[in-house]
Amino acid sequence: MSSQGLTQSTDRMRGAGVAPAAIDVFTRFYRLLESGATGMIPEADVEPLTDVTHRDTLDVPDAAARDALQRTAIIKLNGGLGTSMGMDRAKSLLTVRDADPQRPDSGPLTFLDVIVAQVRAARHATGAPLPLLLMNSFRTQDDTLTALAPHDDLAVGDLPLDFLQNREPKLLASDLTPVDWPADPELEWCPPGHGDLYTALYASGALRALLDAGYRYASVSNSDNLGAAPDATMAGWFAASGAPFAAEVARRTPADRKGGHLVVRRSDDRLVLRETAQTPQDDQDAAADISRHRYFNTNNLWFDLEALAAELDRTGGVLELPLIKNTKTVDPTDPSSPEVVQIESAMGAAVEVFDGAVAIEVGRDRFLPVKTTNDLLVLRSDVYDLDDRYRFVARTDAPLVDLDTAYYKTIAAFDARFDDGTPSLRAARSLTVRGDWTFGSGVTVTGDAELADPGGSSRVPDGAVVGPDGVSD
Repeated sequence: MSSQGLTQSTDRMRGAGVAPAAIDVFTRFYRLLESGATGMIPEADVEPLTDVTHRDTLDVPDAAARDALQRTAIIKLNGGLGTSMGMDRAKSLLTVRDADPQRPDSGPLTFLDVIVAQVRAARHATGAPLPLLLMNSFRTQDDTLTALAPHDDLAVGDLPLDFLQNREPKLLASDLTPVDWPADPELEWCPPGHGDLYTALYASGALRALLDAGYRYASVSNSDNLGAAPDATMAGWFAASGAPFAAEVARRTPADRKGGHLVVRRSDDRLVLRETAQTPQDDQDAAADISRHRYFNTNNLWFDLEALAAELDRTGGVLELPLIKNTKTVDPTDPSSPEVVQIESAMGAAVEVFDGAVAIEVGRDRFLPVKTTNDLLVLRSDVYDLDDRYRFVARTDAPLVDLDTAYYKTIAAFDARFDDGTPSLRAARSLTVRGDWTFGSGVTVTGDAELADPGGSSRVPDGAVVGPDGVSD
């Protein structure tokens, strides 16, 4: 390895018009990677996070909550394409509800529609302007802005509706030079992880625009997590705390054994985010122990825009986040394609950058991500109602859904098999489907329901009940 790979990479980034600050961030990470840094966080170096205040115990005066929300901006990460579900456009354009409960004749609702409706409802209820900014990628920007065009009341003043996530070259694992892939040059590039949020805000001018417009705080979440609706009480708590940064965490369950969780670094007592990719193999069992490490990172964050701007001004836009080394193949669908390294960072990792950063526990109602069609089926079902503020309210505990990936992994295949409507899941604890089943209309799932592989295409009849023993009338 030598500086050749770094030079080739930064030249490629400059040629593509990548922001200088993003190139500086990439350069820092590249040098860490070249030096042998892995970003690993051993169990011996951390202590569990304990004694976290719960959102439901907060006592925030209404006036303080409204005042804080007046100065809060809503930022949604919207760079994902949903490629794991076979999508080639913004994941937030996926239908999540067949109809708008407030306007039943208006057609289906996408994730983006719900986000807009949540912001509008919060504006109406509180009087706060609540600007909405989306961090798009080059591949989601056009589709997203086209979908937002009819919402001509959404923009606030001169603030932009979006800003662009940066991009960087994938690096050959063998020598850390940028990969060439003529079959699909787009695959030569990757996003720098959602830790790029801070650099993108800074380099795009969106951070300065928010400050100049009088906004002090930001509430940040993923666009596929519709649980993270605007929350005046949380805004009031964060403003009163004086903290520069806060992370929302939730109690882990057996389903959350993997994934990012907050820990306390022994050397300086700072909160630290440890992702699965940063956990040494020998420490995987300890990290997955939900009785020891009780809180996972929801990726819902709050930060003080002035504190963020001061830190980025100090570092020239290079927030010193921990490195995440992600090894993949250049073509994710072709395991025989060359092995590459993607340099990434996590936005939640900024919790260790700011003195006085805090965590707050929230309920699962603030964490409803959709990563697979299993999650989508539950969110589309009658397990949840949409209230008058377009918040998803659980009517019962969400069942565990496990659909056969051979037939339900992509959105097209999934929708084709539920073309007659989503089954009722309110009486279900779990649903396991093996094989190629199409569901009729009015189907009800109960208990720990299972459908065994029928050995070919089969159909659950209209009005049928699916339970532990399969299908019954």
